[in-house]
Amino acid sequence: MWHGRFSTPTADLLLRYSESISFDWRLWRHDIEGSIAHSAALEAAGLITSDERARIVFGLREIGEDIEAGRFEFKTELEDIHMNIERELTRRIGDAGAKLHTARSRNDQVALDIRLYLRAETDVLIALVKDLQAALVSLASANREIIIPGYTHLQRAQPVFFAHHLLAYVEMLARDAERLADARKRLNVLPLGSGAIAGSTIPLDRELVATILGFPAVTQNSMDAVSDRDFAVELVAHLALIAVHLSRLSEDVILWCSSEFGFLHLSDAYTTGSSLMPQKKNPDAAELTRGKAGRVIGSLMSLLTTIKGLPLTYNRDMQEDKEPVFDAVDTVKAALEVFAGMLREARVNAAACAAAVSDPMLLATDLADYLVRAGVPFRSAHEHVGKAVALCTERRCSLPELTLADYQGISAAFGEDLFGVFDLQRAMAARKAIGAPSPENVAAQLARWQGQLEIA
Repeated sequence: MWHGRFSTPTADLLLRYSESISFDWRLWRHDIEGSIAHSAALEAAGLITSDERARIVFGLREIGEDIEAGRFEFKTELEDIHMNIERELTRRIGDAGAKLHTARSRNDQVALDIRLYLRAETDVLIALVKDLQAALVSLASANREIIIPGYTHLQRAQPVFFAHHLLAYVEMLARDAERLADARKRLNVLPLGSGAIAGSTIPLDRELVATILGFPAVTQNSMDAVSDRDFAVELVAHLALIAVHLSRLSEDVILWCSSEFGFLHLSDAYTTGSSLMPQKKNPDAAELTRGKAGRVIGSLMSLLTTIKGLPLTYNRDMQEDKEPVFDAVDTVKAALEVFAGMLREARVNAAACAAAVSDPMLLATDLADYLVRAGVPFRSAHEHVGKAVALCTERRCSLPELTLADYQGISAAFGEDLFGVFDLQRAMAARKAIGAPSPENVAAQLARWQGQLEIA
């Protein structure tokens, strides 16, 4: 494509080093879509005839059909998806194909392709996030009566409904979906028409192209348009946060599936065994997701590092943007799909949950609240209950097993009614503040999410 300036062919070694067709082939659909729209602008400007445009469109669609069917041969010597398609188009339809690249550069062409790709993938990602939310809500709704210990520092803390725990992840994913939708607004801007750096002396109707491709706006600075990858960084940053959320959920699932917890049972379809130990059933999907989170974070770091020192405008370093973007998108899409499938087949072990939540120490804070309602300052109440816990540790007993005399030996504020604090159902019903896990609040949140996610 640049043989007019060069007298010696590019070395095969450099061709292999510099080619991107091995990974940017997946932009073929978007490249063809952009070229079809560009041909409309060329016709409107009188640079090609309606017959030439018809042949261009026909040839591009025919190439698209061949690629989709696996009949198209991508050539490394043509470097990238743009030249592979353009060269084949020219071979098929002649000079009309050679006119297609008028008033555009591969710089604004690839900027368009990656935006079209990410716009489409963002829509898929949002749908997958919502599907995982639906799976979480369904599992929560089916087990709305189950209470488990909530944990801080991986130590039993206070009782919560299992549904409330799952709904925490639904809230995280809701923010993820909002961030994806917000990022979509900024990537949904047309860069085509910016040329290599300074547009072209052949002005095309950029707004016409934007309308055809469904962009609500066009870029306003040609240098920024071809060098901008902020939209890709932003989207991958959001994907990294989704991966982190999935990693945290993975950790909970892995713990719940362990013999030590036993709260959750995963189906055989979403677990694996051991090559040596026949008794093993491993939560590999969750473990892999936890591991792949680091990979997505790595993609974000790769993108940021690639662009951090680049002068304006396009530099060949920017070819390195695609693989981390593609990998981040693919990884998060797969993780969302796997998790939704895994949770839809998961079953809760009600007996194990009930046994764990029967620990009266989970209600130690409720006992402190009991003293507060009796007029004891919270810091003093905390100290009194702490002494009761220490006494239990010394005697190897539980809080309800201490006598009234034991309690009153610590504080006269303890009355005969203190033992009612250890009624778990009563304790859960008392958690009525907005966002707290009372039965009524949890039921309301389940109904809200069922409505928003249109769960039957």
